[in-house]
Amino acid sequence: MNAAPAGQGTQSTSKPAFCFVGSSDIHLWSLTPVERLRRQFAREGVTTEVSFEQASRYNGPVIFVTADAVLDQPLIPILATRSNVLIIGTTGRGSAPLAVQAPGQHAGAIAEILLEGIEPSSDLGLLSRTPDQLDAKFWKALRKRETPYAFRVTADNRPDVEWRMFMGTYKGATDLVTKHLWPRPAFAVTRWLAPRGVTPNMVTCVGAVMVFLAFWLFMQGQYGMGLAAAWLMTFLDTVDGKLARTTLTSSKWGDVFDHGLDLIHPPFWYVAWGMGLAYAGHPLDDTTFWTVIAAILGGYVLQRIMEGISIKWLGLEIHIWRKIDTVFRQITARRNPNLVILTAFTLMGRPDWGLIAVAWWTVICLVLHGLQLAQGLAAKRAGPLESWMAKG
Repeated sequence: MNAAPAGQGTQSTSKPAFCFVGSSDIHLWSLTPVERLRRQFAREGVTTEVSFEQASRYNGPVIFVTADAVLDQPLIPILATRSNVLIIGTTGRGSAPLAVQAPGQHAGAIAEILLEGIEPSSDLGLLSRTPDQLDAKFWKALRKRETPYAFRVTADNRPDVEWRMFMGTYKGATDLVTKHLWPRPAFAVTRWLAPRGVTPNMVTCVGAVMVFLAFWLFMQGQYGMGLAAAWLMTFLDTVDGKLARTTLTSSKWGDVFDHGLDLIHPPFWYVAWGMGLAYAGHPLDDTTFWTVIAAILGGYVLQRIMEGISIKWLGLEIHIWRKIDTVFRQITARRNPNLVILTAFTLMGRPDWGLIAVAWWTVICLVLHGLQLAQGLAAKRAGPLESWMAKG
């Protein structure tokens, strides 16, 4: 996440306090805007909260923010490190000032600006900036380029705000199923789960059960039911991440649990699929079976190694280097695109051809990833690589 560029506010040298101006009882993803902002500030090490009365006497910088403000995470470090940048958001009907870091002694004037929309006086030296005017479009953690959101939430615009917040949790480089098929149903399920106290880890646990169920069903040659369990797992894999990000309840354990499960289970599914072909009436001879399994598992492991090399030697994930790399990520031989292949051939009545097709696609993608990595290593000789998402 990037801070505002030079000329867009003065760099703070110490952590500011924060103060909420006004009130709001609207809930978004089970949290009020105030509760959400407290958690967001805490992630940036801003933990000192002062009342409005205390702010006017506070000896140091204070982040003043309206109690009905909804700010995207990349804007928080800007508020934490840049003074005098007045962030302007939208209300659904127009624009409104939402937050600014300023000396506590200006509390009265800042409150008038935030609550009444009064034009800032020149002696305050405030720089009014909308999110698109700040250098915060590239969010490396989620591998995406996107203008951050800033809203003043009301009962009228709440549905639109929740949808924008939800879509803001998606990674920029991901597979086509996650990117294009899951958003609407995942939004509905996440929105239903959030106020009911269901945690992301609970969702991941159900997903883990589906992993083992799909494995057993594939091994028995029951591909229809196995694919249903597998697709449910992939859907829940989307939901748990979105639930964690929308409710700001992500944890180190949850991250390890979720990503560890994603990393480990696909190879076992492919082996089980191959073993189940005999029960489904489409057995592969031993030579073909082991050749196919070796291609899929070897390709899977080698592609993961290449991705690790890219991060270590190139300094960025290979999927976000060039735009074509991000597009290729949508269809590369990973779990969800492979499931599309297996599902298609199963519907054709040839699950054996599906496994062979996955093997071929894995080998093709391995070659393409090798070319990507070679091009990246060659390009690095001219200087550090930069993601296309961070340019312009």
